[in-house]
Amino acid sequence: MLGRTYDREVCSAARALEVVGERWSLLILRDAAFRGLTRFSQLQEALGIAPNVLSARLEHFVASGLMTVDRDEGHPRYALTPKGRELVKVVLALTEWGDRWAAPDGPPIEYGHEGCTGTVRLVTCCDTCGGSPPVEDIVARRTPAMEKALARRGRTR
Repeated sequence: MLGRTYDREVCSAARALEVVGERWSLLILRDAAFRGLTRFSQLQEALGIAPNVLSARLEHFVASGLMTVDRDEGHPRYALTPKGRELVKVVLALTEWGDRWAAPDGPPIEYGHEGCTGTVRLVTCCDTCGGSPPVEDIVARRTPAMEKALARRGRTR
């Protein structure tokens, strides 16, 4: 059974959840990335999130290297770092899933390529053949990093 943290898991997905698994986290990233919201008051108003919760999430994002904070003007400005911008792809993936399975009236918003006006979609791509395999054809394989982590813990599975 999982506790409050995933520190016993040897899994990159679990480690990522330690950073963004709290409620509101991905929505804050979404609004910073796609709505250009940079100030605490903007995020709080747009999301309707409690100030103490927003403050905790933003502090955690800064400490985790997902955002930077510029406090020079009296009203802090938050900005996504390259690490934070890359995580926005998770928001896109979750949105695609939500559009398909949780949007009875269809997608409420579309993410597009500003340069050509096309719609952006995430795809799964095989490094070797370039194909886009269905989930049932994707397998999880242990890497040397997994073996090393398990050995440190005295485990083999």
